Amino acid sequence: MIKRLIAFFTFVIILGFSFQSIAQLTQEELAERGKWEKFLRTAKIIKGVDIGEGITKPKRLFFKKGDIEGSGVWKRPSGTDAGVFDKWECEIAAYEMDKLLGLNMVPSTVERRYRGRKGSVQLWFPLEISELERLKQDIPIPPDKLESCEKAIYLHRAFDSLIANSDRTLQNIRYTKDWRLILIDHSRAFRSSRFYTEKLIYGKYGSRKDKCFEKLPRAFVEKIKSLDFEKIRKAVDFYLTYSEIEAILIRKKLLLKEINEMIKEKGEDQVLY
Repeated sequence: MIKRLIAFFTFVIILGFSFQSIAQLTQEELAERGKWEKFLRTAKIIKGVDIGEGITKPKRLFFKKGDIEGSGVWKRPSGTDAGVFDKWECEIAAYEMDKLLGLNMVPSTVERRYRGRKGSVQLWFPLEISELERLKQDIPIPPDKLESCEKAIYLHRAFDSLIANSDRTLQNIRYTKDWRLILIDHSRAFRSSRFYTEKLIYGKYGSRKDKCFEKLPRAFVEKIKSLDFEKIRKAVDFYLTYSEIEAILIRKKLLLKEINEMIKEKGEDQVLY
């Protein structure tokens, strides 16, 4: 019995370290998620300004509540308003899925009315540079950050494959000043058509075969394995339809199948960490 308990607690400790290792948000930022969710929902809107980029015409809203000030990106795309599939509800669903999976790469995102209209508002995050700008300016990733950035890229590809986010451009792959990858812009995620359920976006059999997810955290993969309809429904509330949730579960199977194939080919220690 004692040996079993030791083994169990060792597994829990390892799992805990695994979750810390994949998080791109710091422990302090994670601890304040709830505070910022409440702030974005209830703080007084001081002003709103056009951001000036993005076809969904997002706005930056500035808030104040007591002595606390902050800002966020407000979006209101719906259906094919911008000529393509876009839903503001997907921004919130992506954030809730991020929390459910312990990914910790998406800033706090909630529902908020602005000028009488419902939309999503995401906490404005201090992002230093996009991958597009980095490549254009030929800015190298520091040697001591190369491994963590590579792992973060693999994570975003696995996450985007699961939620069918077809709009992860180089512009919205963004890094903080200390080279942490923060994921923004998910209004084109959670597709449920056959194109997005017959294959993944990334990976060996995906639409973008040249971009794989070669290494992933064990804890993240275990979280994916545990997903079922009720867990997802509870997390995303009514921001996703039943068919959109079912599509996630179909892609879950595709994702796990590819991960299992990678493990058979390369060995578990070369794929999971």
